[in-house]
Amino acid sequence: MTVFNSFADLAQARINLADAREGITESYDGAFLEHSDLAKLNIIEAPIAAEMPDPDMARRAVEMAIGTIFDVLKDTRMEEFAQQLAWGMVNSFHMTARLAEGREDDAAKKLGEMARHFDPSEIYAVELEETQQLCQTLQGCREALEAMRDHAADVYRVETGRPFTAARGSQVSKNGVTASQVQARDFLAARAKDRRAQFQPDGPLVIVSGGQKDWHDFAMIWAILDDIKSRIPNMVLGTTGMRKGVDAMAGAWAQQNGVNTRISDQAQTRSRTFG
Repeated sequence: MTVFNSFADLAQARINLADAREGITESYDGAFLEHSDLAKLNIIEAPIAAEMPDPDMARRAVEMAIGTIFDVLKDTRMEEFAQQLAWGMVNSFHMTARLAEGREDDAAKKLGEMARHFDPSEIYAVELEETQQLCQTLQGCREALEAMRDHAADVYRVETGRPFTAARGSQVSKNGVTASQVQARDFLAARAKDRRAQFQPDGPLVIVSGGQKDWHDFAMIWAILDDIKSRIPNMVLGTTGMRKGVDAMAGAWAQQNGVNTRISDQAQTRSRTFG
C-alpha cells in the first residue's frame, strides 16, 4: 500500500494518473467545446458570456473525486464500501447527463416545430435563433457531462475490475425561408445524425449471449473477443446488459478496448433460451 504524507500528495498522485490515461485527454478536448460566444441555459433569461470549464481541470477533478474514495478506504475496515460509493458517484454523472439530454431534446423539438412553421415576423426570427442557441448550449453541456461520466466509469472499472452499469437508461431562398430557418434545419439535421451515430454505432454487430451468470473465466472470453476484433476492427458488441457473468466480462473488455456496445434484443432472446 502506498503511503501519502498529506492529502496534497494523494491528490497529486491522482492527477498524474489522470494525465496518463490513454485517450481521456482527447475525449475532454473534443467535448468541452464552445459552439458560440454566448451561452443560453433556459428560454427565459438572456444569453450570457460564460465559458466552458477548463477540460484539464475537469478531467483531474473527476479523477480525484472517484479515485480518492478507493485510495482513502483501501486496506481499512471500510474498503468494501468504496465500490458502492464510487458507483453512486458515477451514476450521478450518468443521470445528470441524461437530464441535460432531456432538456436538449425538448429544445430540439421546439426548434424543429418552429423551423417547419415559418413566420416572417421579427419576433419569430429572434425566438428561432434563441431556441437554437439554447439547444446548442445544452448539447455542449451534455457532451461535456458524458465525457466526465465516461472518465468516471473508466476509473471505476480500473479500481473494481468491473464495468460500470447504470441503474437506468447506452445540430435565403426566394420562397420566403429565412437564413435563420435554414440554419436551424441544418443544425437539427447535424444533431440527429450525431445522436444516431451515438446510439446506433456503425459496424458489424457481434452478439455475446452466454447466459451464464456464474461464469468466471474472463481470460477465455477476452481471448475470443480479441481474436474477433483482430478480424473485425470496427465491430460493435451486443450484450444483454447483465452485470454478472459472460455479459459483464464482455462489457469490461469492450470498455478496455474502446469498442462500442449495444443492448441487443437478439442477445436477450438467446440468453432466455439457453440460460
